[in-house]
Amino acid sequence: MNPNDVIFQVTVAVMLLGLVAVGCVAGWRRWDRYRARRQLVRSFEAVSAAVLRDVLIPDGSGGQLHIDFLLLTGRGLLVVDYRDVEGVVFGGEHMKEWAVMDGSRRTTFLNPLEALYDRIAAVKLLAGEVPVDGRIVFTSRSKFPKGRPPRVMRLDLLEADYPAAVPGSPHPAERYRPAWDQLAAQAEPSPLARG
Repeated sequence: MNPNDVIFQVTVAVMLLGLVAVGCVAGWRRWDRYRARRQLVRSFEAVSAAVLRDVLIPDGSGGQLHIDFLLLTGRGLLVVDYRDVEGVVFGGEHMKEWAVMDGSRRTTFLNPLEALYDRIAAVKLLAGEVPVDGRIVFTSRSKFPKGRPPRVMRLDLLEADYPAAVPGSPHPAERYRPAWDQLAAQAEPSPLARG
């Protein structure tokens, strides 16, 4: 066999192995993101009778608002703005921007409370007399050394504020089901869905 043919075959084999490795890594990352998102949804399902995820609802002014999660809970409807942020978060109710420190890296984002208040108001317009509340929910990878602003909580504390239904008994949220069904009928899938 010609030495050039051997080199060519080895090169092709190495390239194919590289492509397979890259495909495996990409597939694993995609699977890992799917699994994490599914666990997140399960956390919200544990505290609610129904969940809408990544939807657009009318804002009352002819436009639409994106909602990450809308939960039907025993305390009424809960609008959730979900934040998967890693690091130390510094933010306050009246601050324009919040900061995240992750090691030596610093990033900022707009105060999410204003947008949450708009979402709560839009849901209230659609829900009628049903109580509506909202929370900015961060993962447990976020730390708030100066305290959490109002309406901000970590995902791992959600069940303490919104306990799950008692097995074998009707969910206390069922009394709000008619308003939920009416609202759900007006919700549309959002193009901003995170997958």
